[in-house]
Amino acid sequence: MNIPEVKCGIISVSRDCFIISLSQNRRQAIVDAYTKQYGDLYEVPTVVENETDMLKAVEEAKAAGCNALVVFLGNFGPETPETLVAKYFDGPVMYAAAAEETGKNLINGRGDAYCGMLNCSYNLGLRKLKAYIPSYPVGTAEEVAKMIADFQPMARTLIGLSQLKIITFGPRPQDFFACNAPIKPLYDLGIEIEENSELDLLVSYQAHKDDPRIADVVADMTEELGKDGNPWPDLLPRMAQYELTLLDWAEAHKGSRQYVAFANKCWPAFPSQFGFEPCYVNSRLVSRGIPVACEVDIYGAVSEYIGMCASGDTVTLLDINNSVPRDLYESDIKPPTNYTQKDTFMGFHCGNTPLCKLKKGGVKYQLIQNRLLEDGGTPDITRGTLEGDIAESPITFFRLQSTAGGQLRAYIAQGEVLPAATQSFGGIGIFAIPEMGRFYRHVLIAKQYPHHGAVAFAHIGKVLFSIFQYLGIEDIAFNQPKGMLYPTENPFDI
Repeated sequence: MNIPEVKCGIISVSRDCFIISLSQNRRQAIVDAYTKQYGDLYEVPTVVENETDMLKAVEEAKAAGCNALVVFLGNFGPETPETLVAKYFDGPVMYAAAAEETGKNLINGRGDAYCGMLNCSYNLGLRKLKAYIPSYPVGTAEEVAKMIADFQPMARTLIGLSQLKIITFGPRPQDFFACNAPIKPLYDLGIEIEENSELDLLVSYQAHKDDPRIADVVADMTEELGKDGNPWPDLLPRMAQYELTLLDWAEAHKGSRQYVAFANKCWPAFPSQFGFEPCYVNSRLVSRGIPVACEVDIYGAVSEYIGMCASGDTVTLLDINNSVPRDLYESDIKPPTNYTQKDTFMGFHCGNTPLCKLKKGGVKYQLIQNRLLEDGGTPDITRGTLEGDIAESPITFFRLQSTAGGQLRAYIAQGEVLPAATQSFGGIGIFAIPEMGRFYRHVLIAKQYPHHGAVAFAHIGKVLFSIFQYLGIEDIAFNQPKGMLYPTENPFDI
């Protein structure tokens, strides 16, 4: 739930001095290839040769319910009408072009779309229109079909962001300035933000006391956690009441938007006033497609939502937390892998990672807050985290962030969660990212990124990079391989 469904259409275009059937037939071949391999692709009937055709084709796509489009140059293409599609269609647009099919038909069967893509890109620039052009946008029917399939998660993300509202509760914590970034750039992306106080949340929570739906949510929690993961059944009604509070608030406050994410303050006042830690509830919501970022991390919530749309799976938000001790590295990591100790680190948070991404998870208490709020005694109000080692998986660690000066930047690093046991507490895993030590110093530190990073449980760097490029982000960092120096890297210290 809470992410868009993409219905993609394809419009073929044809320069009027070329044979129109060339563009029609090549479009049909793409639809056949795509349908066979990937699923439905709406074929817009009108071939665009002029502006009148363009308006008609766009209306046909809209009437069919398309929210994403591929403009296909079956031949050279009409420069103005084909680029105006991106202006008049309200949704992400991709451009691709036909490769020539055979050396035996290069007179009437030659389309020159290889040339036409150059003028197409120039005309998009003249009109300052955004569009996605694949890394090599010229191909056969099967190759263009693959480009369209790669475009789908990108389109889903862009549609989601265009209809996203971030709902926050509480000011960002004083001691966590890293979460305290200017939010103006998010408005520039078309994202809405509703900021509320913790008191608003508390009042709404209290209003849900004795809500008749609580029993059903408790039953669902009990089934999800199982006997071993549920040591305090008395705690579940409080957390069920809170879950209903957030879900009802989202429904009542999303207004003109279709999708929501939360960024909520969770310490130090939350446990004493609500009577529990919110982590387990946060994990349940993100497993259903509604990110709830800790510590009012607005950019963390946006990053999580991007990762969810791009991967089609749930995500988490973790601290880039602690180094892996040498003895643990030597005994459990070094022998079966090629990672250096500096390639590894532990990603941690109190308990917001979905249960389905843990090896074996259960509700526990927040050790650090217990020391602070309950003097290290028998836990009560500090219960409610969801803890366990994160299961081994390919991952992408990434973040969209604003600088203090209001400039958007991003990083992307692909790696994996290792099967080695962490021997620690919280929702935690041992992560390995190639050349992480250099990335840590020359991206995360040098570019002043906060400690929170979003984690997708797949390698989605390719689509994330394309999304960030489409959004106009010029500084997109990644974990550079050996021999590729960062601008701040000392060439004599490697």
